[in-house]
Amino acid sequence: MRKPAIILTLPVALLLCSAPLASALDLFGWKPFGEKKTETAAPSASQEAAAQEQLRRGEALENEGRIDSALKVFRQIVKSENLTAAAPKAQFHIGHLLERKGDYPEAFNAYSDYTKKYPRGTDFDAVIQAQFDIAKLYLGGKKTKVLGVSVAPAYKRAEEMFADIVKRAPFHRLAPMAQFNVGQALEKQTKSPEAIAAYQEVISRYPGDPVAHDAQYQLGYVQYKEAQTGSYNQATRQKAVESFEEYVNRQPRSEKTSQARENIKALTTAEVKNTLDIAKFYDKTKNYKGAVVYYNEVLRSAPGSPESEQARKRIEELKSTVGADVLRTGPEKALSGEMALARRRAQARVDVASRPDFNGPYIPLPTLPIDDGRSKMRTSGIVGPVTEPALPTGDPLQDPNAPRLRADDPLLPLPNLPPIAEEPKPEPAPGKNPQ
Repeated sequence: MRKPAIILTLPVALLLCSAPLASALDLFGWKPFGEKKTETAAPSASQEAAAQEQLRRGEALENEGRIDSALKVFRQIVKSENLTAAAPKAQFHIGHLLERKGDYPEAFNAYSDYTKKYPRGTDFDAVIQAQFDIAKLYLGGKKTKVLGVSVAPAYKRAEEMFADIVKRAPFHRLAPMAQFNVGQALEKQTKSPEAIAAYQEVISRYPGDPVAHDAQYQLGYVQYKEAQTGSYNQATRQKAVESFEEYVNRQPRSEKTSQARENIKALTTAEVKNTLDIAKFYDKTKNYKGAVVYYNEVLRSAPGSPESEQARKRIEELKSTVGADVLRTGPEKALSGEMALARRRAQARVDVASRPDFNGPYIPLPTLPIDDGRSKMRTSGIVGPVTEPALPTGDPLQDPNAPRLRADDPLLPLPNLPPIAEEPKPEPAPGKNPQ
Protein backbone atom coordinates (compact mmCIF):
# COMPACT_ATOMS: atom_id res chain seq x y z
CA MET A 1 0.00 0.00 0.00
CA ARG A 2 3.00 2.32 0.30
CA LYS A 3 4.21 2.00 -3.35
CA PRO A 4 2.20 5.03 -4.65
CA ALA A 5 3.76 7.22 -1.97
CA ILE A 6 7.25 6.21 -3.08
CA ILE A 7 6.41 6.90 -6.72
CA LEU A 8 5.09 10.37 -5.89
CA THR A 9 8.09 11.37 -3.75
CA LEU A 10 10.66 10.48 -6.42
CA PRO A 11 9.84 13.38 -8.86
CA VAL A 12 9.69 15.76 -5.91
CA ALA A 13 13.19 14.76 -4.85
CA LEU A 14 14.50 15.24 -8.39
CA LEU A 15 13.05 18.75 -8.54
CA LEU A 16 14.64 19.64 -5.21
CA CYS A 17 18.04 18.41 -6.34
CA SER A 18 17.98 19.94 -9.83
CA ALA A 19 18.76 23.52 -8.77
CA PRO A 20 21.82 22.72 -6.60
CA LEU A 21 23.07 20.35 -9.29
CA ALA A 22 22.80 22.99 -12.02
CA SER A 23 24.58 25.58 -9.86
CA ALA A 24 27.31 23.12 -9.06
CA LEU A 25 27.86 22.30 -12.74
CA ASP A 26 27.87 26.01 -13.58
CA LEU A 27 30.90 26.45 -11.35
CA PHE A 28 32.88 24.38 -13.83
CA GLY A 29 31.65 26.47 -16.76
CA TRP A 30 29.17 23.94 -18.14
CA LYS A 31 25.56 24.70 -18.96
CA PRO A 32 22.97 22.24 -20.26
CA PHE A 33 21.35 22.35 -23.70
CA GLY A 34 24.32 24.07 -25.33
CA GLU A 35 24.01 27.34 -23.42
CA LYS A 36 27.11 29.53 -23.40
CA LYS A 37 28.67 30.79 -20.21
CA THR A 38 28.23 34.56 -19.95
CA GLU A 39 30.57 36.62 -17.82
CA THR A 40 28.75 39.53 -16.27
CA ALA A 41 30.97 40.18 -13.26
CA ALA A 42 33.01 43.37 -13.43
CA PRO A 43 36.75 42.82 -13.74
CA SER A 44 38.83 43.34 -10.62
CA ALA A 45 41.40 46.07 -10.18
CA SER A 46 44.21 43.60 -10.71
CA GLN A 47 42.65 42.44 -14.01
CA GLU A 48 42.29 46.03 -15.18
CA ALA A 49 45.92 46.75 -14.31
CA ALA A 50 47.15 43.64 -16.10
CA ALA A 51 45.08 44.46 -19.19
CA GLN A 52 46.40 48.01 -19.29
CA GLU A 53 49.95 46.69 -19.01
CA GLN A 54 49.36 44.36 -21.93
CA LEU A 55 47.81 47.23 -23.94
CA ARG A 56 50.91 49.39 -23.40
CA ARG A 57 53.11 46.46 -24.42
CA GLY A 58 51.14 46.00 -27.65
CA GLU A 59 51.31 49.72 -28.47
CA ALA A 60 55.08 49.64 -27.93
CA LEU A 61 55.39 46.75 -30.36
CA GLU A 62 53.22 48.63 -32.85
CA ASN A 63 55.48 51.70 -32.63
CA GLU A 64 58.51 49.49 -33.23
CA GLY A 65 56.90 48.18 -36.42
CA ARG A 66 56.47 44.66 -35.12
CA ILE A 67 52.89 44.41 -36.40
CA ASP A 68 52.41 40.66 -36.09
CA SER A 69 53.64 40.60 -32.49
CA ALA A 70 51.42 43.57 -31.60
CA LEU A 71 48.41 41.85 -33.20
CA LYS A 72 49.03 38.79 -31.09
CA VAL A 73 49.04 40.85 -27.88
CA PHE A 74 45.90 42.81 -28.79
CA ARG A 75 44.00 39.67 -29.73
CA GLN A 76 44.94 38.07 -26.42
CA ILE A 77 43.50 41.08 -24.56
CA VAL A 78 40.21 40.91 -26.50
CA LYS A 79 39.97 37.17 -25.91
CA SER A 80 40.81 36.94 -22.22
CA GLU A 81 40.11 40.41 -20.85
CA ASN A 82 37.13 41.45 -22.98
CA LEU A 83 35.33 43.18 -20.10
CA THR A 84 38.19 45.49 -19.20
CA ALA A 85 38.58 49.05 -20.41
CA ALA A 86 41.59 47.98 -22.46
CA ALA A 87 39.53 45.59 -24.66
CA PRO A 88 37.88 48.27 -26.90
CA LYS A 89 41.27 49.92 -27.43
CA ALA A 90 42.81 46.58 -28.32
CA GLN A 91 40.02 45.83 -30.81
CA PHE A 92 40.54 49.21 -32.46
CA HIS A 93 44.29 48.53 -32.74
CA ILE A 94 43.57 45.17 -34.40
CA GLY A 95 41.59 46.85 -37.19
CA HIS A 96 44.18 49.59 -37.56
CA LEU A 97 47.11 47.15 -37.85
CA LEU A 98 45.28 44.97 -40.39
CA GLU A 99 44.60 48.10 -42.40
CA ARG A 100 48.31 48.96 -42.30
CA LYS A 101 49.13 45.49 -43.59
CA GLY A 102 46.77 46.02 -46.55
CA ASP A 103 44.32 43.33 -45.47
CA TYR A 104 41.29 45.58 -45.94
CA PRO A 105 38.53 42.93 -45.76
CA GLU A 106 39.85 41.62 -42.42
CA ALA A 107 40.39 45.15 -41.15
CA PHE A 108 36.77 46.02 -41.98
CA ASN A 109 35.62 42.89 -40.16
CA ALA A 110 37.69 43.84 -37.11
CA TYR A 111 36.12 47.28 -37.09
CA SER A 112 32.68 45.65 -37.41
CA ASP A 113 33.45 43.56 -34.33
CA TYR A 114 34.18 46.81 -32.51
CA THR A 115 30.76 48.27 -33.45
CA LYS A 116 29.03 45.08 -32.33
CA LYS A 117 30.83 44.62 -29.02
CA TYR A 118 31.53 48.22 -28.00
CA PRO A 119 28.88 50.52 -29.51
CA ARG A 120 29.62 53.08 -26.77
CA GLY A 121 33.38 52.93 -27.08
CA THR A 122 35.43 56.13 -27.22
CA ASP A 123 36.83 55.20 -30.65
CA PHE A 124 33.43 54.49 -32.25
CA ASP A 125 33.57 57.57 -34.50
CA ALA A 126 37.08 56.74 -35.67
CA VAL A 127 36.01 53.16 -36.38
CA ILE A 128 33.10 54.27 -38.58
CA GLN A 129 35.38 56.68 -40.45
CA ALA A 130 37.91 53.89 -41.05
CA GLN A 131 35.16 51.58 -42.34
CA PHE A 132 33.88 54.31 -44.64
CA ASP A 133 37.36 54.86 -46.10
CA ILE A 134 37.86 51.15 -46.74
CA ALA A 135 34.46 50.86 -48.45
CA LYS A 136 35.32 53.85 -50.66
CA LEU A 137 38.42 52.01 -51.89
CA TYR A 138 36.27 49.19 -53.23
CA LEU A 139 33.71 51.60 -54.63
CA GLY A 140 36.53 53.35 -56.48
CA GLY A 141 37.46 50.15 -58.30
CA LYS A 142 39.83 48.34 -55.97
CA LYS A 143 39.98 44.72 -57.09
CA THR A 144 39.49 41.70 -54.91
CA LYS A 145 42.16 39.05 -54.60
CA VAL A 146 41.74 35.33 -55.19
CA LEU A 147 44.77 33.28 -54.12
CA GLY A 148 46.77 36.48 -54.03
CA VAL A 149 45.81 37.52 -57.57
CA SER A 150 43.73 40.66 -58.20
CA VAL A 151 40.57 40.01 -60.20
CA ALA A 152 37.44 42.09 -60.96
CA PRO A 153 36.44 45.23 -59.01
CA ALA A 154 34.55 44.35 -55.84
CA TYR A 155 31.50 46.60 -56.17
CA LYS A 156 29.44 43.94 -54.42
CA ARG A 157 31.82 44.08 -51.47
CA ALA A 158 31.55 47.89 -51.39
CA GLU A 159 27.75 47.60 -51.33
CA GLU A 160 27.90 45.23 -48.36
CA MET A 161 30.37 47.43 -46.49
CA PHE A 162 28.31 50.62 -46.84
CA ALA A 163 25.15 48.73 -45.92
CA ASP A 164 26.88 47.45 -42.76
CA ILE A 165 27.82 51.02 -41.81
CA VAL A 166 24.20 52.15 -42.16
CA LYS A 167 23.02 49.15 -40.14
CA ARG A 168 25.50 49.59 -37.28
CA ALA A 169 25.45 53.40 -37.14
CA PRO A 170 22.18 54.67 -38.70
CA PHE A 171 22.44 58.07 -36.97
CA HIS A 172 26.11 58.70 -37.61
CA ARG A 173 27.11 61.73 -39.64
CA LEU A 174 28.41 59.41 -42.40
CA ALA A 175 25.25 57.27 -42.57
CA PRO A 176 23.45 59.35 -45.28
CA MET A 177 26.52 59.26 -47.53
CA ALA A 178 26.97 55.56 -46.84
CA GLN A 179 23.39 54.89 -47.96
CA PHE A 180 23.98 57.01 -51.06
CA ASN A 181 27.09 54.98 -51.83
CA VAL A 182 25.03 51.79 -51.56
CA GLY A 183 23.08 53.12 -54.54
CA GLN A 184 26.33 53.99 -56.35
CA ALA A 185 27.67 50.45 -55.86
CA LEU A 186 24.40 48.94 -57.10
CA GLU A 187 24.43 51.27 -60.09
CA LYS A 188 27.94 50.10 -61.03
CA GLN A 189 26.67 46.53 -60.85
CA THR A 190 23.94 47.52 -63.37
CA LYS A 191 21.24 46.74 -60.80
CA SER A 192 18.97 49.65 -61.64
CA PRO A 193 15.86 48.67 -59.62
CA GLU A 194 17.95 48.10 -56.48
CA ALA A 195 19.85 51.36 -57.03
CA ILE A 196 16.58 53.27 -57.39
CA ALA A 197 15.37 51.76 -54.10
CA ALA A 198 18.65 52.75 -52.39
CA TYR A 199 18.37 56.38 -53.55
CA GLN A 200 14.74 56.51 -52.49
CA GLU A 201 15.85 55.28 -49.06
CA VAL A 202 18.23 58.25 -48.79
CA ILE A 203 15.44 60.69 -49.67
CA SER A 204 12.92 59.19 -47.23
CA ARG A 205 15.33 58.43 -44.37
CA TYR A 206 17.56 61.52 -44.47
CA PRO A 207 15.46 64.26 -46.11
CA GLY A 208 17.26 67.08 -44.30
CA ASP A 209 20.77 66.02 -45.31
CA PRO A 210 22.35 67.71 -48.37
CA VAL A 211 23.08 64.30 -49.88
CA ALA A 212 19.31 63.81 -50.30
CA HIS A 213 19.38 66.34 -53.17
CA ASP A 214 22.12 64.36 -54.91
CA ALA A 215 20.07 61.21 -54.40
CA GLN A 216 17.07 62.91 -56.04
CA TYR A 217 19.13 63.77 -59.12
CA GLN A 218 20.72 60.32 -59.25
CA LEU A 219 17.28 58.74 -58.99
CA GLY A 220 16.19 60.56 -62.12
CA TYR A 221 19.46 59.71 -63.87
CA VAL A 222 19.06 55.96 -63.30
CA GLN A 223 15.47 56.12 -64.54
CA TYR A 224 16.67 58.17 -67.52
CA LYS A 225 19.19 55.46 -68.48
CA GLU A 226 16.53 52.81 -68.08
CA ALA A 227 14.26 54.71 -70.47
CA GLN A 228 17.08 55.21 -72.99
CA THR A 229 18.63 51.74 -73.04
CA GLY A 230 15.70 49.53 -72.04
CA SER A 231 12.55 48.69 -73.94
CA TYR A 232 9.95 51.39 -74.56
CA ASN A 233 8.30 52.11 -71.26
CA GLN A 234 6.21 55.24 -70.95
CA ALA A 235 5.92 54.87 -67.18
CA THR A 236 9.73 54.86 -66.75
CA ARG A 237 10.09 58.00 -68.87
CA GLN A 238 7.40 59.74 -66.87
CA LYS A 239 9.05 58.78 -63.56
CA ALA A 240 12.39 60.12 -64.78
CA VAL A 241 10.81 63.42 -65.80
CA GLU A 242 9.11 63.71 -62.41
CA SER A 243 12.39 63.00 -60.58
CA PHE A 244 14.28 65.67 -62.52
CA GLU A 245 11.45 68.16 -62.06
CA GLU A 246 11.51 67.51 -58.31
CA TYR A 247 15.26 68.15 -58.27
CA VAL A 248 14.86 71.41 -60.21
CA ASN A 249 12.17 72.58 -57.79
CA ARG A 250 14.37 71.77 -54.77
CA GLN A 251 17.66 73.08 -56.20
CA PRO A 252 16.89 75.81 -58.76
CA ARG A 253 20.42 77.25 -58.52
CA SER A 254 22.44 74.06 -58.37
CA GLU A 255 25.15 73.31 -60.91
CA LYS A 256 23.19 70.22 -61.97
CA THR A 257 19.93 72.11 -62.58
CA SER A 258 20.75 72.98 -66.20
CA GLN A 259 21.62 69.36 -66.92
CA ALA A 260 18.38 68.24 -65.29
CA ARG A 261 16.42 70.57 -67.58
CA GLU A 262 18.27 69.19 -70.61
CA ASN A 263 17.39 65.66 -69.52
CA ILE A 264 13.73 66.62 -69.17
CA LYS A 265 13.76 68.06 -72.68
CA ALA A 266 15.44 64.95 -74.09
CA LEU A 267 12.94 62.67 -72.39
CA THR A 268 9.99 64.69 -73.68
CA THR A 269 11.37 64.71 -77.22
CA ALA A 270 11.94 60.96 -77.12
CA GLU A 271 8.40 60.46 -75.88
CA VAL A 272 6.99 62.55 -78.75
CA LYS A 273 9.06 60.64 -81.32
CA ASN A 274 7.85 57.31 -79.98
CA THR A 275 4.24 58.49 -80.11
CA LEU A 276 4.76 59.66 -83.70
CA ASP A 277 6.25 56.28 -84.61
CA ILE A 278 3.17 54.54 -83.22
CA ALA A 279 0.94 56.85 -85.26
CA LYS A 280 2.92 56.04 -88.42
CA PHE A 281 2.59 52.33 -87.71
CA TYR A 282 -1.22 52.59 -87.52
CA ASP A 283 -1.17 54.80 -90.60
CA LYS A 284 0.86 52.22 -92.52
CA THR A 285 -1.53 49.42 -91.56
CA LYS A 286 -4.47 51.61 -92.71
CA ASN A 287 -5.91 51.90 -89.22
CA TYR A 288 -6.52 55.58 -89.81
CA LYS A 289 -8.72 56.10 -86.78
CA GLY A 290 -5.97 54.82 -84.43
CA ALA A 291 -3.35 56.82 -86.31
CA VAL A 292 -5.29 60.05 -85.82
CA VAL A 293 -5.53 59.36 -82.08
CA TYR A 294 -1.72 59.29 -81.76
CA TYR A 295 -1.26 62.19 -84.19
CA ASN A 296 -3.50 64.26 -81.93
CA GLU A 297 -1.44 63.14 -78.91
CA VAL A 298 1.65 64.54 -80.61
CA LEU A 299 -0.16 67.84 -81.22
CA ARG A 300 -1.18 67.98 -77.56
CA SER A 301 2.14 67.06 -75.95
CA ALA A 302 4.54 69.01 -78.20
CA PRO A 303 2.82 72.00 -79.83
CA GLY A 304 5.03 73.96 -82.20
CA SER A 305 7.59 71.17 -82.62
CA PRO A 306 8.56 69.66 -86.01
CA GLU A 307 6.83 66.45 -84.98
CA SER A 308 3.56 68.26 -84.28
CA GLU A 309 3.71 70.02 -87.65
CA GLN A 310 4.22 66.68 -89.36
CA ALA A 311 1.27 65.19 -87.45
CA ARG A 312 -0.97 68.14 -88.35
CA LYS A 313 -0.21 67.83 -92.09
CA ARG A 314 -0.88 64.10 -92.07
CA ILE A 315 -4.23 64.56 -90.32
CA GLU A 316 -5.30 67.05 -93.03
CA GLU A 317 -4.21 64.61 -95.75
CA LEU A 318 -6.24 61.79 -94.20
CA LYS A 319 -9.31 64.01 -93.90
CA SER A 320 -9.14 64.87 -97.57
CA THR A 321 -8.45 61.26 -98.57
CA VAL A 322 -10.81 59.09 -96.49
CA GLY A 323 -13.13 61.74 -95.08
CA ALA A 324 -13.67 63.18 -91.63
CA ASP A 325 -16.44 60.69 -90.77
CA VAL A 326 -14.05 57.73 -91.04
CA LEU A 327 -11.58 59.39 -88.66
CA ARG A 328 -14.09 60.09 -85.91
CA THR A 329 -13.33 58.23 -82.69
CA GLY A 330 -16.94 58.25 -81.46
CA PRO A 331 -19.20 55.19 -81.65
CA GLU A 332 -21.31 56.58 -84.53
CA LYS A 333 -20.97 58.94 -87.44
CA ALA A 334 -22.47 62.40 -87.32
CA LEU A 335 -26.17 62.53 -88.15
CA SER A 336 -27.99 65.10 -90.19
CA GLY A 337 -29.79 67.91 -88.41
CA GLU A 338 -33.32 66.50 -88.76
CA MET A 339 -32.29 62.97 -87.79
CA ALA A 340 -30.32 64.19 -84.78
CA LEU A 341 -33.27 66.27 -83.62
CA ALA A 342 -35.64 63.33 -83.99
CA ARG A 343 -33.29 61.09 -82.04
CA ARG A 344 -33.01 63.60 -79.23
CA ARG A 345 -36.79 63.89 -79.00
CA ALA A 346 -37.24 60.11 -78.94
CA GLN A 347 -34.56 59.71 -76.28
CA ALA A 348 -36.18 62.43 -74.20
CA ARG A 349 -39.52 60.60 -74.32
CA VAL A 350 -37.85 57.34 -73.23
CA ASP A 351 -36.08 59.10 -70.36
CA VAL A 352 -39.31 60.72 -69.17
CA ALA A 353 -41.36 57.53 -69.42
CA SER A 354 -38.72 55.51 -67.49
CA ARG A 355 -38.83 57.78 -64.44
CA PRO A 356 -40.34 56.10 -61.35
CA ASP A 357 -42.69 59.06 -60.78
CA PHE A 358 -43.90 59.15 -64.41
CA ASN A 359 -47.66 59.72 -64.45
CA GLY A 360 -48.26 60.19 -68.16
CA PRO A 361 -50.05 58.18 -70.86
CA TYR A 362 -49.28 54.56 -71.59
CA ILE A 363 -46.55 54.13 -74.23
CA PRO A 364 -46.75 50.68 -75.85
CA LEU A 365 -43.49 48.84 -76.51
CA PRO A 366 -42.68 47.83 -80.09
CA THR A 367 -43.19 44.20 -81.04
CA LEU A 368 -39.85 42.38 -81.17
CA PRO A 369 -39.17 39.87 -83.96
CA ILE A 370 -39.33 36.20 -83.00
CA ASP A 371 -35.88 34.59 -82.84
CA ASP A 372 -35.93 30.78 -83.11
CA GLY A 373 -32.17 30.52 -82.56
CA ARG A 374 -31.38 29.36 -86.09
CA SER A 375 -29.00 31.27 -88.34
CA LYS A 376 -30.65 33.18 -91.15
CA MET A 377 -29.79 32.27 -94.74
CA ARG A 378 -28.86 34.99 -97.21
CA THR A 379 -31.72 35.47 -99.67
CA SER A 380 -31.19 35.69 -103.38
CA GLY A 381 -31.27 39.06 -104.98
CA ILE A 382 -29.77 42.39 -104.04
CA VAL A 383 -29.53 43.05 -100.33
CA GLY A 384 -29.76 46.77 -99.75
CA PRO A 385 -28.77 48.79 -96.70
CA VAL A 386 -30.85 48.53 -93.57
CA THR A 387 -33.20 51.47 -93.26
CA GLU A 388 -34.33 52.74 -89.92
CA PRO A 389 -38.11 52.71 -89.24
CA ALA A 390 -39.88 56.02 -89.23
CA LEU A 391 -40.16 57.70 -85.87
CA PRO A 392 -43.61 58.34 -84.41
CA THR A 393 -45.01 61.70 -85.45
CA GLY A 394 -48.02 61.91 -83.19
CA ASP A 395 -48.04 62.84 -79.53
CA PRO A 396 -49.45 60.06 -77.31
CA LEU A 397 -50.71 62.69 -74.89
CA GLN A 398 -53.14 63.82 -77.59
CA ASP A 399 -54.27 60.33 -78.68
CA PRO A 400 -58.05 60.07 -77.97
CA ASN A 401 -57.98 56.26 -78.34
CA ALA A 402 -55.49 55.68 -75.52
CA PRO A 403 -56.96 53.79 -72.52
CA ARG A 404 -57.84 55.83 -69.44
CA LEU A 405 -57.79 55.00 -65.74
CA ARG A 406 -60.91 57.06 -65.19
CA ALA A 407 -63.26 58.71 -67.59
CA ASP A 408 -62.42 62.18 -66.31
CA ASP A 409 -58.63 61.60 -66.10
CA PRO A 410 -56.91 62.36 -69.44
CA LEU A 411 -53.35 61.48 -68.25
CA LEU A 412 -53.23 58.09 -66.50
CA PRO A 413 -53.30 55.07 -68.86
CA LEU A 414 -55.14 51.90 -67.98
CA PRO A 415 -54.92 48.71 -70.04
CA ASN A 416 -57.92 46.40 -70.26
CA LEU A 417 -57.71 44.20 -67.14
CA PRO A 418 -59.74 40.99 -66.52
CA PRO A 419 -62.45 41.21 -63.84
CA ILE A 420 -61.52 40.13 -60.33
CA ALA A 421 -63.20 36.87 -59.33
CA GLU A 422 -64.95 36.76 -55.96
CA GLU A 423 -63.57 34.36 -53.36
CA PRO A 424 -65.96 31.46 -52.48
CA LYS A 425 -67.45 31.46 -49.01
CA PRO A 426 -66.22 28.66 -46.71
CA GLU A 427 -68.75 25.87 -46.05
CA PRO A 428 -69.58 25.00 -42.43
CA ALA A 429 -67.91 21.95 -40.92
CA PRO A 430 -70.08 18.81 -40.71
CA GLY A 431 -71.76 18.20 -37.36
CA LYS A 432 -71.74 21.83 -36.28
CA ASN A 433 -74.53 24.30 -36.48
CA PRO A 434 -73.73 27.60 -38.07
CA GLN A 435 -73.97 30.53 -35.64
